[in-house]
Amino acid sequence: MSRIDHFNNPDAPKANSVVPSTTAIVTDPDGRIVLIRRKDNDLWALPGGGMELGESIEDCAIREVKEETGLEVQLTGLIGVYTNPHHVIEYSDGEVRQQFSLCYTTTLTGGELKFDDESTDIIWATAEQIETLTMHPSMRLRITHYQEHRPTPYLG
Repeated sequence: MSRIDHFNNPDAPKANSVVPSTTAIVTDPDGRIVLIRRKDNDLWALPGGGMELGESIEDCAIREVKEETGLEVQLTGLIGVYTNPHHVIEYSDGEVRQQFSLCYTTTLTGGELKFDDESTDIIWATAEQIETLTMHPSMRLRITHYQEHRPTPYLG
């Protein structure tokens, strides 16, 4: 299924769903951030995805990191709450989802780096590399908020 991220686009379709979701910043001992290249839009992104019935939002973040990267993590903090109603994701099946995502910091506890069938590549990226990668502005915003070492989570 393909997707189009509409960000502050006045011509975007109207949202017809909201699904709580997560992203996570996973770093290695050198401070590099793990990024996946998504199949559905060919953009680099943080690991993450939608919450399933019967799980907490925190369990969702841990599960999505494991599924999309092969890595095991513990959550250590909240970077921000991202609920911009002008960011909608249009899926090829007709769903148009309003953004509702929490982004977490993590500690790497195990696993081996590998990507799943939703991605075409995975890398450990330095801050300099991240600047050159093609990614959605909402992903870049989360990474910027992480790099700023904000004293409180972003709310917006």
